[in-house]
Amino acid sequence: MKKLLLSAALGAFALTPAALAEDHEIQMLNVGSDGQPMVFEPAYLEIAPGDTVTFVNAQGAHNAQSIDGMLPDGAEGFTGGMRQDITVQYDAIGVYGIKCMPHYGAGMVALIKVGDGEAPNLEAASGVRHPGRARQRFEELFAQAGADQG
Repeated sequence: MKKLLLSAALGAFALTPAALAEDHEIQMLNVGSDGQPMVFEPAYLEIAPGDTVTFVNAQGAHNAQSIDGMLPDGAEGFTGGMRQDITVQYDAIGVYGIKCMPHYGAGMVALIKVGDGEAPNLEAASGVRHPGRARQRFEELFAQAGADQG
């Protein structure tokens, strides 16, 4: 009888994928810690499938939204409201490009890599064209993602 009770008690603490998921935070800032204007901080993030990312509007008028052509197969795009926080769950393995629509050309972009190993959409996502400073920022972010390919 004691084994059954102990077993039932332990079963209540079984870890489910949702219980293992983490919430990460990316700040939307007018000025980053390095003095750069209009940034997501951090701009590059590696997470596990099922994790969430909360984009926090810490300063100014920003939003977070996915970039067409920079999503893994099966992933849905999103658009957050201006001056609003948004939490997004990332299930599909690959890289996700994120922009702040009003400051996209100023280089306010982020790259999120989901899963270990090679991102299946890395080549396609890195081929997407971007305006202004976003082009240079994504070159830097893809260099980080490529270095992490192992």
